[in-house]
Amino acid sequence: MRLFKKTYWIIYPILMVVFMFVSDVIFTLESFALKVFFCGAFAFILSPRKTIINTQKGKVKQITWIFLKKPIVLNS
Repeated sequence: MRLFKKTYWIIYPILMVVFMFVSDVIFTLESFALKVFFCGAFAFILSPRKTIINTQKGKVKQITWIFLKKPIVLNS
């Protein structure tokens, strides 16, 4: 989990590139802008979210993701 805490921000671009490659193989969209729009939307939906929650101790940053059962708390 320590590695995920440091590199959660890079998942969105990786998903974008993966979806671009998959869309080239599966779909035959000629419009590059349309392809980028759909791949960006899917990558945004599947990428982790960083939220700030106010607690009694102060503000706490959490990372939530569709594939994780529990949110990950960031100390900084």
